[in-house]
Amino acid sequence: MKGLKIVVIGAGSSYTPELMEGIIKRQHEFPVRELWLVDIEEGREKMAIIAGLTRRMLEKNGLDIPVFETLNRQDALKDADFVCSQFRAGCLDARISDERISLKYNMIGQETNGLGGFANACRTIPVALDIAAEMEQLCPDAWLLNFTNPSGMVTEAILKHSKVRTVGLCNVPVIMQKGIASLLEVSDVNDFILQVAGLNHFIFARHIWHEGRDKLTDVIQAVATGHDPLIPRNIPPFKWPAGLLEKMGMIPCPYLRYYYMSDDMYRQELGEAQGEGTRGEVVKALEKSLFDIYRNPDLAEKPKALEGRGGQYYSDAACELMSAIYNDKRIIMHVNTRNNGTIAGLPDNCAVEVSSMITRSGPVPLNVEPFPDDTLRLIQLMKSFEELTIEAAITGDRHTAWRALVINPLINSGSVLEKALAEVIEHNKALMPAFHKQP
Repeated sequence: MKGLKIVVIGAGSSYTPELMEGIIKRQHEFPVRELWLVDIEEGREKMAIIAGLTRRMLEKNGLDIPVFETLNRQDALKDADFVCSQFRAGCLDARISDERISLKYNMIGQETNGLGGFANACRTIPVALDIAAEMEQLCPDAWLLNFTNPSGMVTEAILKHSKVRTVGLCNVPVIMQKGIASLLEVSDVNDFILQVAGLNHFIFARHIWHEGRDKLTDVIQAVATGHDPLIPRNIPPFKWPAGLLEKMGMIPCPYLRYYYMSDDMYRQELGEAQGEGTRGEVVKALEKSLFDIYRNPDLAEKPKALEGRGGQYYSDAACELMSAIYNDKRIIMHVNTRNNGTIAGLPDNCAVEVSSMITRSGPVPLNVEPFPDDTLRLIQLMKSFEELTIEAAITGDRHTAWRALVINPLINSGSVLEKALAEVIEHNKALMPAFHKQP
């Protein structure tokens, strides 16, 4: 085994130590030859801190893997085997502005939903396509693992507009799987099979196969009582509306509370923003404290404090995904990939988040039984929003942007939408250049 070249784009992320821990854990099945950390000028200092911690972690575990730091993406991408994309266009300040602008116009302010999700996609998709174009030239056989939010839309843009082999990943189904394991009282998530289906941050648990039968109903009953370990730690505990899960016969992921409990979520976000701050502001403070910890020259492992971030487990799942592809493991993981008939009623060429068998050739999705009509209509509506948002992000067409936003259930329409959209575009002038091209 000659060893693999791994490139991490957005390496100054506070999540990177978990990614390194995952690589170290799999050293005997996933041989790494070189690690390349890539960021932009604004992330240079954080990347240097991460690089120092990474080298200490590798040394502690007896691994002699060279770690390169660079602001030159092309140097890093040449002959790469796996590229992990986890950048945040505009950094946390852009997320915070999305949240504040949304709340200003009486809308939910969240980084992957509603107006915030739209703005995030429009900043991110052009950068992701630039990375994909560079990979086509410099490492055409590499796999691009996309964790960059909004993961589903970014993955779909790459699938439709490049030849790069790509898979999207999110930690939400991983957290759901770990929560279900605790309810089933099993120590290994591989002791049962969870099938999820839908769109990124818009998935439903459809089956939970364990000990020869589907235990979905049992888990629904446990969750309905208020004991819900499927909720990420960064989300305050909540209860689904009475009878919702039992009647649906499915378990919605926690992000669906924005759609099934919209007014409650808006009021909660407004209260948080007036108190300790928006989620982005809380994360910014948490990230500062994490990097203070990472600077410690005696630290040589992932600190427990990292669990306070909402993306817990995603990096470990990313390492498992890379290993599963490299070793042709044929295990079941929950990923964003091309639909190709997996979910009836959605376009074949769109991205869906579904349970898939991971092979050397990529994900092989598990076919999904038809959704109830009302749920399917909602998924179709959100897919239309995603497709129009991708088009707007690439073309910078403001009418397309309006068409995307006006159909989103979390968006207020009318003159308030015109004002909110104009403010988002103006505030992101440097980060959304397509919207500011001269006619």
